[in-house]
Amino acid sequence: MEKYELLPKQLIHEGTCDANDFFSPSRIPDSAVTAIHQIDYVKYLKAQKLDKSAIRKIGFPVSQQLIDREFIIAGGTVTGALKALEGGIAFNIAGGTHHAYSTHGEAFCLLNDQAIAARYLLNSQLAKKILIIDLDVHQGNGTAEIFQEENRVFTFSMHGKKNYPFKKEKSDWDIGLEDKTNDDVYLETLEKALSRLFTKVAPDFIFFLAGVDVLETDRLGRLGMSIRGCKERDQMVLEYCHKRSIPVQCSMGGGYSKDIKLIIEAHANTYRVAQNIY
Repeated sequence: MEKYELLPKQLIHEGTCDANDFFSPSRIPDSAVTAIHQIDYVKYLKAQKLDKSAIRKIGFPVSQQLIDREFIIAGGTVTGALKALEGGIAFNIAGGTHHAYSTHGEAFCLLNDQAIAARYLLNSQLAKKILIIDLDVHQGNGTAEIFQEENRVFTFSMHGKKNYPFKKEKSDWDIGLEDKTNDDVYLETLEKALSRLFTKVAPDFIFFLAGVDVLETDRLGRLGMSIRGCKERDQMVLEYCHKRSIPVQCSMGGGYSKDIKLIIEAHANTYRVAQNIY
């Protein structure tokens, strides 16, 4: 997508980031992927031998370029998680592929990058209790399915109640918002949820999916948030993490407003907020 090229250019142009702040991720090893995704699914995906039903769930024809891209995105999220352990926060300009299940891809998501990274931290004994804060407008159904039996990962999804996926999975905590939910209602709901989450879960690592498809202008969103409200959302989440010294890896997730400038501005705000806090 165009935003993946434009966002770093904008951040460097305005001085929010320096070129040296960025890293180029490597392709993630198969062993890290199959720690989350079923071995047969990964095998058939890599061989481009998924059946028609599996391809329909993904939503587009699978190509070698797309497969390579997903393995690199997941590698970037794992590397970002390790960098967050060192510096407190790290970002993946792509990522947030939360519709990928353990057994199949779905809704343009082939591999679940934050789930893979969470498992990597647990298996490497770099984290003991992980909280996934998914604020994309669509429920993180794949993430919920993957960790439904894993008590070391708490999945929280706040999303459009009537939006895709129309059959929701059960996260550890789901909050479904009505269409046209505005800034005030959204932020009040989130504030109460974060207060409860950080007390109840007591995480030592956080994955934040900061989708900007919550905007009123988003073609796939259905909520009623402004650019300002979306920025305040990100500030709220990152301040909670920073004040408690909990490392956080951010994947940028969805954003489908017709005007690319709005998408870039909303995503850039997440970085601007982080720069101010950290």
